[in-house]
Order: sequence, then C-alpha cells, then structure tokens
Amino acid sequence: MAISLLDGSIHIDIFFEPRDSGFEDNICVCIKETCPEEEKILYAGETNIFLEPDQARQLAEMLLKAAEHSSHGTR
Repeated sequence: MAISLLDGSIHIDIFFEPRDSGFEDNICVCIKETCPEEEKILYAGETNIFLEPDQARQLAEMLLKAAEHSSHGTR
C-alpha cells in the first residue's frame, strides 16, 4: 500500500519484505522523494526503514489515535 504526501513529492510505501523473512524487522517503510533538489527535505531520494511486527503495530496504533484526535479536534 502506498500514499503520496506533499503534493505528490513524497511517496510512502509499506510492505512485508519476503526476502528478509528470516529477520525480525521484515516490514519495510519505503520513503521516496521525487521533487527538484532545491525542494527536498530528505538527504536521500529513497530511504527504507525496517520494522519488527510489534513496532509496525505500535506505529499503526499511534497513527490511528492521532487521526481520531484530529477528527474530533476543533477546526
């Protein structure tokens, strides 16, 4: 599953990496930045962060809680 942020200049893809199935941290968060150099906020054009299943669940829970607060917050 992938999502585009910042008007499409950053793409985040999250997936299970079967080639790393022998490792605990086999869930990949791939962040790609596709904008002109002068607009970049990341050092590399692509960064991969590998998570363990419990870390992925914690991240998902944190995102869901933040989204819930945002939905009920004042606008």
